[in-house]
Amino acid sequence: MDQSNRYADLSLNEADLIAGGRHLLTAYKLKPAPGYGFLEVAAHIAAESSTGTNVEVSTTDDFTRGVDCMVYEIDETAFDDGFGLFKAAYPVELFDINITDGNYMVSQMHSLILGNNQGMGDHVGLRLLDFQVPKVMMDKFDGPSVGISDLWKLLGRPEKDGGYISGTIIKPKLGLRPEPFAKAAYQFWLGGDFIKNDEPQGNQTFCPMKTVLPMVAEMMDKAQQETGEVKIFSANVTADCYKEMIARGDYIKETFAKHGNENHLAFLVDGVVTGVHGVTTCRREFPDTFLHYHRAGHGSFTSYKSPMGMDPLVHMKLSRLMGASGIHTGTMGYGKMEGHGNETVLAYMLERDECMGHYFNQNWYGMKPTVAIISGGMNALRLPGFFENLGHGNVINTCGGGAYGHIDSPGAGAKSLSQAYECWKSGTDPIEYAKTHNEFARAFDSFPGDADKIYPDWREKLGSHK
Repeated sequence: MDQSNRYADLSLNEADLIAGGRHLLTAYKLKPAPGYGFLEVAAHIAAESSTGTNVEVSTTDDFTRGVDCMVYEIDETAFDDGFGLFKAAYPVELFDINITDGNYMVSQMHSLILGNNQGMGDHVGLRLLDFQVPKVMMDKFDGPSVGISDLWKLLGRPEKDGGYISGTIIKPKLGLRPEPFAKAAYQFWLGGDFIKNDEPQGNQTFCPMKTVLPMVAEMMDKAQQETGEVKIFSANVTADCYKEMIARGDYIKETFAKHGNENHLAFLVDGVVTGVHGVTTCRREFPDTFLHYHRAGHGSFTSYKSPMGMDPLVHMKLSRLMGASGIHTGTMGYGKMEGHGNETVLAYMLERDECMGHYFNQNWYGMKPTVAIISGGMNALRLPGFFENLGHGNVINTCGGGAYGHIDSPGAGAKSLSQAYECWKSGTDPIEYAKTHNEFARAFDSFPGDADKIYPDWREKLGSHK
């Protein structure tokens, strides 16, 4: 049934819709299945995402028709892969609010703008590229309660532009028993700031949480006393049940409190596998703790190779609405994960109060920022180019191999990461900088493949420091 006569109005003006402030706007990439028209399918998606059914029903009334999702713009040849673009406007009345506090929820919003419409039979590809939230809704999402400025303050830095936070993931991510795990944490903290559990680390039988975490807390205290610097641990509280998540969070805080370090923590939640429920549980139960959003599995719906799902930018925006303090954004083509240099918009959308996305300008109306967490195949040699591309270094960077693969020690690896930031910040040529900064220089010997690729004349100018 072609529903374009009801769910499409191409005379609607986007500027008027934005000025009215009563619609959430969306932009989709669409490829109809053979035999279906573009506008016909777009209208069917709008119907399926709001008030429509496959047949006329007697229960539809004038109010129902007044909250139809409307296709208001199409471009059937927008992309060179056979896909077209359409934009749709969702009346704010469609979106669910909590009975406890009147706030909007991301889960129901997600089910409308990217739910059943993904499985419809009259398209072979549907991908959400961008969306815009109006002020009337933005004011009623949780948003972050803790941000990078709180970590900068903890680290004794300025609360604005406090700079690069050097971090790592304990490697190997599985297989270490409690003593080696805690020792690895101590070794990194001798030179770095921030350690996170990797996503599968939690309470394995060979490394029980209640055995390893007291050791990690002790090593944090030891490293802090020896260096005179604050250290931070991001502990994995991911679990199937909210009661288990809360129990883990409470236990972790109690454990680190024995050394007076209960505030030197972040809680890592695997936001893809737990969903909005897991993120929001942590955000609300532990509002004073940095909420570290890990996104293991995101490629199944954000990969550029997929005709379905959502653009990574959409995922970033959803994470900020949920209340993530920080989320992994990838490495923008500088590490091992899929990405490209123009993904700077992912970080800008998270950290700025107003940012132009792929199709919509989003004003966050004072919502706390979410920090970009950079992880996946990075090391000190790759960082200067990354910072240059991003334009700043106000990020958390977790380098596993980039720290533990350093030829001298994990602590030296950590120092090489901070030196890479200082090198970029000072505008110094990396090879010249390496001549007076040993840990950074030794990164060339530690990662010679990267050194040859990024700085092809390094052997001649720098020589070997082995």
